[in-house]
Amino acid sequence: MWLWYSWQSAAVVNEDGDVLDIEINDARFSVHAAKERLQLVASGQMPPEAIILAERFPEAKPIAHGSDELPEFDVPQPTAIQIEVADEAALLLAKEGVAISAADPDRRLEHLLRASEELRTLHLTMEARLIEWVGLFLPSARFETNRTQVAGKLRDVTSLSEFASLIDVDDAYEQPSDSEWKALHDWAVMVSNQGRQLDRLEHAIRLSAQSHLPSTSTLVGPLLAARLCVEAHGRSRLARLPSGTVQVLGAEKAFFSHLRSGTAPPKHGHIFMHPWISRSPRWVRGKIARMLASKISIAARIDEFEGTPMSQDDVDQVEARVEAIRKEFSKPPRR
Repeated sequence: MWLWYSWQSAAVVNEDGDVLDIEINDARFSVHAAKERLQLVASGQMPPEAIILAERFPEAKPIAHGSDELPEFDVPQPTAIQIEVADEAALLLAKEGVAISAADPDRRLEHLLRASEELRTLHLTMEARLIEWVGLFLPSARFETNRTQVAGKLRDVTSLSEFASLIDVDDAYEQPSDSEWKALHDWAVMVSNQGRQLDRLEHAIRLSAQSHLPSTSTLVGPLLAARLCVEAHGRSRLARLPSGTVQVLGAEKAFFSHLRSGTAPPKHGHIFMHPWISRSPRWVRGKIARMLASKISIAARIDEFEGTPMSQDDVDQVEARVEAIRKEFSKPPRR
């Protein structure tokens, strides 16, 4: 026996599809009242009509409209006016849902981070093209240590000869034509502007992460904290993940390759970006990653459940533990 209910009616139905009792509200609802009832059903609660029937048939299993579990029966239909009001209420609920999702810091942080990733990929490609293009005219130029400054310097000059003089190299044997120089200069301006946009994006990510993940940001930095949060699909899920999963977030391909093919399991994912791991000898990186992942899990739980935020003293203790691991395993293990 089931207790079927919708936003304005309810019925008790047996296994044969017979309606044993029914309650229908034929009142003319306002949009606000219909919205409240739709929200009630969406949250898994019963409307007043279903509550009345639940008192009469306590053994009936409550089930909301739309389930395939029920046998076929004559479903009570709302009136035409009620359907019209319900449509307006549903649109209002959808608008409110969009507004609420825009306030979700997890989703906003994800958009910031994904935009930064996409822009950085484009920026690096265009910067590499610029370096190669300039190097074609100025083969004696070397940009290994200052390639990020090329676009800004080239943007501020009026000719390739002026740029060659600025970086103190021999002038080009073959000068570009006016149209080619304009194209090269415009390219440099775009690359320079992209660099500024990246800086602004990363600044926004830092501020957002420090507000949303204060303890995790203090521990590993706001950029890495933001990346871990996005990779975990939100702060709430990051706080509930075991530290072993936090350790390999971002290394899913290697992990599933390990499961399928028996390759060596990954020792770290995104947390490898932290200098405590990336600047450590390779034979201790796994140990440091395991320890750091456990501390990140604690920090994420502090952020999610609004505990006392981590301080610099807490970070210093973790760093001391990192140094202790490095000292204890200062030499590679024997093979």
